[in-house]
Amino acid sequence: MPREIERKFLVIGEAWRSAGAGTLYRQGYLSTVPERTVRVRVAGQKGFLTVKGSNRGATRLEFEYKIPLADAHQLLDELCERPLIEKTRYQIHFRGLTWEVDEFAGENAGLILAEVEVSDEAQQIQLPEWAGAEVTGDPRYYNANLIRNPYSRWKGSGI
Repeated sequence: MPREIERKFLVIGEAWRSAGAGTLYRQGYLSTVPERTVRVRVAGQKGFLTVKGSNRGATRLEFEYKIPLADAHQLLDELCERPLIEKTRYQIHFRGLTWEVDEFAGENAGLILAEVEVSDEAQQIQLPEWAGAEVTGDPRYYNANLIRNPYSRWKGSGI
């Protein structure tokens, strides 16, 4: 059974920017109910449809399928909830793990998150200098929630 075990951190400082060129992502959601999310994503020149189950700690079911790029664009343009998530993803290899740093744009501009997939929730990891507070269990930082409550609306709200 495909499972994703992922930890998520706020990014601090600028040291991560040495990662080089990133990949533009555009993604939207067909379903954002907590029990299941259905995401459409264009990553560079590839389209994907992803179904994820609800989080249990840092673990959840995940099924991802490649779809034709034209289909992905049409789903994003015509069927997905608004606003879409726009971001640039950078991959950084650190101490045997691949970290993905997402620099958000659009209504989530200013938010920078790092994610790392691990094989077990109890796996010990060393954090890069640019990994700040862990936000793995904070639903505000789930991409599916950033369409309902974009980062740009957090300013001055006490969140």
